[in-house]
Amino acid sequence: MTEAPVPILMYHAIATDPNEATRELSVAPEAFAQQMAVIAELGFTPVTTAALAARWRSGRPLPERPVLITFDDGYEGVHRHALPVLAEHGFAATLFVSTGWIRGAYDTGGGLDTMLDWDQVRELAAADVEIGGHSHTHPQLDQLDDAGLRQELIHCKEIVSDELGAVPVSFAYPYGYSSRRVRQAVRETGYGQALAVGNGLARRRQGPYALRRVTVRRATGVEEFERLVEGRAIARNFARDRALTQGYALVRRARQVRRKAIRSRV
Repeated sequence: MTEAPVPILMYHAIATDPNEATRELSVAPEAFAQQMAVIAELGFTPVTTAALAARWRSGRPLPERPVLITFDDGYEGVHRHALPVLAEHGFAATLFVSTGWIRGAYDTGGGLDTMLDWDQVRELAAADVEIGGHSHTHPQLDQLDDAGLRQELIHCKEIVSDELGAVPVSFAYPYGYSSRRVRQAVRETGYGQALAVGNGLARRRQGPYALRRVTVRRATGVEEFERLVEGRAIARNFARDRALTQGYALVRRARQVRRKAIRSRV
């Protein structure tokens, strides 16, 4: 029997009045609450990223209608607005933190809006939210050299471990960008699974280090959200995104070739 694909929802900021840098990828608190109600009404079972990967590795069956609710970067509204809604429904979720953006001793000042602090991250972790890695300074990982790449991965993992007392096992690629080299480095750093974007449903055959997600935006209405979580018309909804991604991929590959050529001449 063919295994059913799993929707992995990608959120960023949950905010009433986001700034321009995060507006498009933010979701209003009222919309988020409505979307979580849709998940409950449709009978979905939210699980963490680690739980999904563990089930797929072991061959154990997934719960009824699984779905993943994930948040990238570490915006303060995940604690202020999303956590009460998740708790109300008893939903699990995964938060991927860029450790240099979290307010505290390691803050690099790069956060795009008001970010979580480590006490809030700990409260989320205590409330059935898995905390995963999202690099330290949120760079395009496939554009870094090997030393810079490993520093981003290792520093992120060490900070999360020190702050939470638990080693993160899941990772999400900043901007969704990865390459074979990046995926290998993520695996060697000790992460057991990693999420990309791709705007498609996750399937076991994608492999544990390239699982796809679907983007939830501020403009995502409730009817569109219902179609996304049920896996209907995803290709049509994200046709423009895919065309832009394919075009930018060519630009990124050209940049990598130029950098390699320059390094070989030095």
